[in-house]
Amino acid sequence: MAVILSLLLSTFLCQNLISAPTPGSELESLSQELLECARKPEFFEWMRGLRRRIHEYPELGFQEHRTSQLVRSELDSLGISYKWPVAKTGVVAFIGNGAKPVFSLRADMDALPLQELVEWEHKSKVDGKMHACGHDTHVAMLLGAARLLQDRRERLKGMVKLVFQPGEEGYAGAYHMLKDDILDDIDAILSIHVYPSVPTGAIASRPGPLLAGVGRFSATVQGKGGHGAAPHETRDPILAAAFAITALQQIVSRETDPLESRVVTVSFIEGGQASNVIPDSVKFGGTFRSLTDEGLSYLKERIKEVIEMQAAVHQCSAVLDFMEDMPMPHPAMINDEALYEHIKKVGETLVGERNVQLLPITMGAEDFSYFAQRTAAAIYVVGIKNESLKSDEALHSPYFFVDEEALPIGAALNAAVAISYLDSHAPATR
Repeated sequence: MAVILSLLLSTFLCQNLISAPTPGSELESLSQELLECARKPEFFEWMRGLRRRIHEYPELGFQEHRTSQLVRSELDSLGISYKWPVAKTGVVAFIGNGAKPVFSLRADMDALPLQELVEWEHKSKVDGKMHACGHDTHVAMLLGAARLLQDRRERLKGMVKLVFQPGEEGYAGAYHMLKDDILDDIDAILSIHVYPSVPTGAIASRPGPLLAGVGRFSATVQGKGGHGAAPHETRDPILAAAFAITALQQIVSRETDPLESRVVTVSFIEGGQASNVIPDSVKFGGTFRSLTDEGLSYLKERIKEVIEMQAAVHQCSAVLDFMEDMPMPHPAMINDEALYEHIKKVGETLVGERNVQLLPITMGAEDFSYFAQRTAAAIYVVGIKNESLKSDEALHSPYFFVDEEALPIGAALNAAVAISYLDSHAPATR
């Protein structure tokens, strides 16, 4: 009963702060109001509790059944309508009057196949799985934004759609969600990602190209095995693979303009079990990346040519798989410049101008780029770096840790951007 009364009191206090923001100083009032609500002890503890529950039971791509159920339960408790399933475990919720414009907010839900090595009370309870990319925080922030927006649903000048996406980590979950017509009408979309190299209290992004397009490949080189003492009687696939891997490095170093950013990385090789036996086949593979679609196409073509030709030189054959059914490659992530500027303006009113940073371009990748192909889209990162908490470990590290003080910032930024976007894009009334 005490928890229910606390929730009702918090909602009442936040609703009494609601105003109808207009450009300028009232945007700052809106942003600060939302942040103040998200930082209230009851609200913060609720978000933190959600994040920790998700963190304890991480789920891999398209297996996010428990996480999806948690999302739906919270939406039910907030009185928010939604569609489920979307792309197997995904959820799309909607708040507002059902009219245009439609602004969307996205959080990814899946974890990584990684053993958590951080010893703390809410460490992953599932061996070999960990939220090492912060998706648990993204879900908690978006549910926080859902609560803030639901309290202000009567003043929304359009519709907000909340996208809880499965399968970001290599499964193209964004692509599969966009196959559902529930997302056909969105006019713009924001995705927030926590980032351990930006300090807690700051946010960052940049206009235009931000993240690389990414492809994956695997190659099986088929030869003829035999005794290691008689290599002349074999067709050695290890030698062919070694030459191919070496030759792949020249695609970037000798075929790419030094002013363009491209990557070809071979990240695994498998072949042979005994020291005196040449195997019949070798398998290897990796990733290729570029900031342009043209670059991705070129790298894919050349990877295929180099491996097949090196195999042929060594009297072997090669079969390549580019995971096109997934689909791969993902396009480069290019932030819409107008949407970037809008979010930047909101962010400056939320955390202060000096705490809105310019994020360097990286060759990391995000399947959110499929949304960017469809509509105006932008990624912003929310800082979690706090050296006293050791929350400065890299994404995808088994030591990754989060400064949970970032949760209210993410929730408030989501909500403030959505409300102000609808205000500025609503049709003029006579």
